[in-house]
Amino acid sequence: MNLSEQVEEALNTIRPYLETDGGNVSVEEITANDIVRLRLLGACGSCPMSIMTMKAGIEQAIMRAVPQIKGVEAVNLTDIDDPHAVLPQNLQ
Repeated sequence: MNLSEQVEEALNTIRPYLETDGGNVSVEEITANDIVRLRLLGACGSCPMSIMTMKAGIEQAIMRAVPQIKGVEAVNLTDIDDPHAVLPQNLQ
């Protein structure tokens, strides 16, 4: 299995939790330095808790399953203080 497939497999372990809140994630790229760049989708893309989802969930799932990955970044994290941030319906 190549690196991209391993990352997708790791993401598939956490996707059901993201989907429960109306969100998801897609891989934008895996850099030459083994950094995974992700895009948060749906509710995850506008949620003020997206930094927690990213660090405590997505990043940990990838780093645990694919040890050669050096880091995980989101290209569109929503700041917790962003006035346009919206909690998923089931968390309001």
